[in-house]
Amino acid sequence: MKSTFSKSLFLAFLSISFLAACASGKQAAREQILLNPELDFWKEAAPAVFKTRIQTTQGDFVIEAHRDWAPIGVDRFYNLVRAGFFDDSRFYRIRAGFIAQFGLPGNPEITPVWKDRTMPDDPVQQSNKRGFVAYAMTGPDTRTTQLYINMADNSRLDAGGFAPIGRVVEGMAVVDSLYSGYGENAGGGMRGGKQGKILQYGNAHLDKAFPKLDRLEKAFIVETGK
Repeated sequence: MKSTFSKSLFLAFLSISFLAACASGKQAAREQILLNPELDFWKEAAPAVFKTRIQTTQGDFVIEAHRDWAPIGVDRFYNLVRAGFFDDSRFYRIRAGFIAQFGLPGNPEITPVWKDRTMPDDPVQQSNKRGFVAYAMTGPDTRTTQLYINMADNSRLDAGGFAPIGRVVEGMAVVDSLYSGYGENAGGGMRGGKQGKILQYGNAHLDKAFPKLDRLEKAFIVETGK
């Protein structure tokens, strides 16, 4: 009886160790992808339409992206999601009745690789209405990884070249509930000059200085079209 129990305990330990090693290996592989934007991984074109579920500390919401709306931006978003870029990051700019912004990595080792990796603009084919998602930018051809969700009708942004890549089709109430008490102080927009410490320290800075910020726990593809 004792021998059987000991054997079972040993097998359980081996199983847990194996799973831990697999998880560690997956994390290391993911980081290698994120640290090497020249890999073929990043050249994959997105499906014509796909949905991304985003899990947060307030619940889940779903973004439906349309490649024909903004193919360059949608391809990057698709591959960033596939690589786990957004996982364990923070919603660092929430202005109630305006926008919810995210897209700076929680791991500061990843930040230098993507901070200045700009892409050409897509023409604006949709409007920045409530629920639509677009990249933040500082001017022409400066989009990188930061995105925002319109929490109201911000169609005035269309003239500035902010091209929506998709829209929230489920869970907009979750977006509305993201903590907005810090306003522009936690990070602000790309033009505001307040993102330096996020870029340098990532989550460590935000969690200490702005502990009420909601977390983007995980983003993953849940459905693809043709």
